[in-house]
Amino acid sequence: MAIQVPTETELAPTVSRRDFLAFCSLMAGALALPKSSEELIRNALTNPKRTPVIWLELQDCAGCSEAFLRSSSPTAAEVVLDILSVDYHETIMAASGRRAEEAKEATIAAGGYLLVVEGSISLDEDAGYCCVGGKSSVQLLKEAAKNAIAVVAVGNCATFGGLPKARPNPTNAVGVMDLIKDKPVLNIPGCPMNPVNLTATVVHFLTFGALPAMDALNRPMFAFGHLIHDNCERRGHFSAGEFVKDWGDEGHRLGWCLYKMGCKGPMSYHNCPTVRFNEGTNWPIGAGHPCIGCSEPGFWDLETYEPLELVEFTPPSQYPGIVPPEELITPVGAAIAGGTLGLIVGAAGAFAYDMVNKKSGMELKHDDELTGPEEHPDSK
Repeated sequence: MAIQVPTETELAPTVSRRDFLAFCSLMAGALALPKSSEELIRNALTNPKRTPVIWLELQDCAGCSEAFLRSSSPTAAEVVLDILSVDYHETIMAASGRRAEEAKEATIAAGGYLLVVEGSISLDEDAGYCCVGGKSSVQLLKEAAKNAIAVVAVGNCATFGGLPKARPNPTNAVGVMDLIKDKPVLNIPGCPMNPVNLTATVVHFLTFGALPAMDALNRPMFAFGHLIHDNCERRGHFSAGEFVKDWGDEGHRLGWCLYKMGCKGPMSYHNCPTVRFNEGTNWPIGAGHPCIGCSEPGFWDLETYEPLELVEFTPPSQYPGIVPPEELITPVGAAIAGGTLGLIVGAAGAFAYDMVNKKSGMELKHDDELTGPEEHPDSK
């Protein structure tokens, strides 16, 4: 059942002008757009024509739906569900059974909708491990994608297979982009995905009529363009060689770097440090738990508390150059050289033995899917 289209007058009591303007400003910031883009966003979101949405739930836990419906400032229901026409979503729609399926079929026939997919797709046993209304997850996905403008996969299960694909992968689970090749597919991984990233993607689509720029794994660059390690609030402790070595030790109480506790921040591309969760109040590393890499392929098969080999994440090219010995070294050059050595000794000295004796926990050994940490996948 489609959500009835509200007029601007009907919207007014729900979202104040101040909240709406703050939302447009937040979206411009999340999308890394100039402040001048706020007016474009405002105009797009006040357009009375709303884009229909079909939201499928396949092999999932509904965690991404729950995260999205609990987003705030303002809430998803106050903004996104007022600018979209959610014609089908098993968890939140009023209709059920035949009426629900008829609503979906009517939207598919009309075309011009966004398809959001949550959960992985099963291929084994004639794709019979996940069935809804007598149809397999493969059938449901292909039918729903047929007339879609674009497909947005949310959560690690829909993007990369997630938990269902973890060894031994009994259902032969795959992600959306493994099956849909004739439509643009955008991935918003996470376990669960951060609702800000989905909202920003929808706002970009409504404002510019296209999906945002993506990396080689089809993730939006505005949200997955930088390593968590680059923006982590504990990065200073990493550079100083200050690491937590045991749960509850002094370093843990003081908020030191969690690398030695298996933090996957140095190989995970995500905007968690800047966007955070629960109205921006906190995130896993801020709460004292290492990143588990939930935005990366195959993260369920990784050793959660196995440290990474950081020699791969601190290439010398990141540091200022040092004047060759045969040339005159100026006082400025000497100061740069001294600072550089201090950075290298501070961090590298603390984990040098790991780089020599331990094999990286992030080698491409999990289905050959993991993205190497040395550089971000090329932007499309």
